[in-house]
Amino acid sequence: MAEVKNSGPARGGGWTRFVTARPRLSLLVALVITALAVLAGGGVADRMGSGGWEDPDAESTYATQVLEREFPASQPNLLLLLDAGTAGVDDAAVAAEARRLAERLDAEPGVSGVGSYWGTKSPALRSEDGRQAVIAARIEGEEKAAGEILRQIAPEYRGTHGPVEVSVGGPLAVRHEMQTVIQEDLLRAELIALPVTLVLLVMVFGSAVAALLPLGIGIVAILGTNAVLRGITEFTDVSVFAQNLTTALGLGLAIDYALFVVRRFREELAAGADPQTAIGTTLRTAGRTVLFSALTVAVSLAAMLVFPQYFLRSFAYAGIAVVLLAAAAALILLPAALLLLGERVNALDLRRLFRRGRKPATEGAGAEGAGAGWARTAALVMRRAPVFVVATTAGLVLLGLPFLDVKFGTADDRQLPATAESRVVQDELREGFPGSPGSGLTVLAEGRATPEQYAEYRERIEVLDGIDRVDGPVTSGAGAQTHAYFTVVPEGEAVGSTAQSVVGELRAQEAPFDTSVTGAAAVLVDSKDAIADRLPWAAAIIVVVTLLLVFLLTGSVLIPLQAVVLNALSLTAMFGAVVWVFQDGHLSGLLGFTPTGDIETTLPVLMFCVAFGLSMDYGVFLLSRIKEEYDATGDHEHAVRFGLRRTGGLITAAAVILAVVMVAIGTSRVTNTKMLGLGVALAVLMDAMVVRSLLVPSVMKLTGRLTWWAPGPLRRFHDRFGISEGGAEPAPVEAPGQARLPDGAAAESAEASEGVAEDARDKESVGG
Repeated sequence: MAEVKNSGPARGGGWTRFVTARPRLSLLVALVITALAVLAGGGVADRMGSGGWEDPDAESTYATQVLEREFPASQPNLLLLLDAGTAGVDDAAVAAEARRLAERLDAEPGVSGVGSYWGTKSPALRSEDGRQAVIAARIEGEEKAAGEILRQIAPEYRGTHGPVEVSVGGPLAVRHEMQTVIQEDLLRAELIALPVTLVLLVMVFGSAVAALLPLGIGIVAILGTNAVLRGITEFTDVSVFAQNLTTALGLGLAIDYALFVVRRFREELAAGADPQTAIGTTLRTAGRTVLFSALTVAVSLAAMLVFPQYFLRSFAYAGIAVVLLAAAAALILLPAALLLLGERVNALDLRRLFRRGRKPATEGAGAEGAGAGWARTAALVMRRAPVFVVATTAGLVLLGLPFLDVKFGTADDRQLPATAESRVVQDELREGFPGSPGSGLTVLAEGRATPEQYAEYRERIEVLDGIDRVDGPVTSGAGAQTHAYFTVVPEGEAVGSTAQSVVGELRAQEAPFDTSVTGAAAVLVDSKDAIADRLPWAAAIIVVVTLLLVFLLTGSVLIPLQAVVLNALSLTAMFGAVVWVFQDGHLSGLLGFTPTGDIETTLPVLMFCVAFGLSMDYGVFLLSRIKEEYDATGDHEHAVRFGLRRTGGLITAAAVILAVVMVAIGTSRVTNTKMLGLGVALAVLMDAMVVRSLLVPSVMKLTGRLTWWAPGPLRRFHDRFGISEGGAEPAPVEAPGQARLPDGAAAESAEASEGVAEDARDKESVGG
């Protein structure tokens, strides 16, 4: 696909002939493949997990696995909350029914480690008011198998049993309910996003036929990605949250790419080209930009593969698949459809219903006629470039300041709506039970040890700062290999700063046996360490590949650096809003979530990779058009004005549509999904409407023609391997210190050369 410099236009003709040789056959094959994808991807959500935040190689993960094997009762994932009302949990009839339920649960296949308040009389399993108590158990097996057992047995225990009312909770129930809620919310988001997107596309294109094309490409990308994810679940864990990204990027990027291709095709038709010629020009220009953009987005998402948490890796799987499928559909299926439609791509202009015989309006988001307004915006911004650079940068930095106070935590049941059963159970445990069962730390002891050694170790850790009490040891095994565990209850919140400090102190203690620490705070500490350890690698991958790809597009040394810095700057508002809203709780009532005072550790990484990739998507659209015009005219300022004129409406329309899709995802009742959807929507709008419209042209004005400079070796490298949207020879750029031509001279000639053809495009073509 990529055209080598000075290779001539013939290189693009081969791809054009390939994708348009048998357009009907291409569409038929695509229809068959899509139908197969529907079958292959069916039920993919049922094979996904709802966890994946922990590092599988961490100490806490190892300790949890050993405890699950040696002491199932120490790691309960199923809790039955029994409410005895005014009778109290010590009433004889209540106790008898509770014991019967515990015995019945212990007899269930796959259930082990059943314990209860009535069997142990542990005060941690009884509410402080004496009205509620807990039966705890462990459902064995990996996440999917355990979830299936829970689904089968939960209805048998939920509800009224004699004198008690039973509710089902625990970590496994939380995950199961979260998975169900996410699937329901995703369906609702699709029902919201699809019709609204169609309406916006009709407003952009005017033609209902043209509007349906991007939507069709998006649906193909989503269905194809579901099939890919279904295959991946055969080999590794995939988070159910990844389906939200599939829908968002599948619709958003497919629409972006289709907008760009369809707009260029209609522009060529308006200029007098026949459909075959228009397709060839479109693929040589917009097609290359779409391919290049897809690569940059895929690289940003692929960076999440370096992290060990399968939650993050799942988004890489889904993101890479949906980006590449969206690009493939836009570059293979869409040209075939456009060739068959020809001039009929402009059919069914629904805007005529509102024009009542007036001259066709070309104003509006994405319309070519709006280009004059974008050109005037670019001219104004460049005349006051220093002011816009300083004001815009200061504003974005100010919006990002709340992120300096970010606090990282773990996802828990409060991600769910307050009415969810498993959330209600956990709320009751937090508020009414001493020590909130399951919220402490567990120290696993492995190796031969005497009771005296265990007692000495317990005395040593009991006096550590921040510890409320230590229970245990509970021992098991015999001979050379003995296992035991201590339960340590830290002061304050289960994952608060005190609990995290206690984790470090426990791990620093010497003992006559091997120790490993697990628990919610330990999982958080290990997750933060894993992310911090791999974050530089992920950032390096994104930055290095972005610099290389943008250099291949532009041949400039400065533009890739500008792209990385400005893209990062465009994300400040998103990160500031995440802390201000979701951590601090502002607007929580309006948005319908429970603030926990922290942000789940992996979310900022995910949001950065997604939003950075989408920002590069819009950056490539703008830079490719600026580069094309600069190569043709050699006039820097004119090229910037021209690029913004040609893509300003397109980028704005694409950003608004993608924001609509992300906001639809943000209507989810799960807080993390809400945060992802609304946060990325804000980042996309800020990038398109502030960074691309104001900051990019003002910065390029300040850097002038030196924007395009590169040292000799790099210039020769670009001449040989660079990617170009147009076929014109690049204008020479002087090295620093050399004289340069005035920017205005070439612009006058360029504007004159556009002449009547430009006017015709402004009046007739839509979707720019």
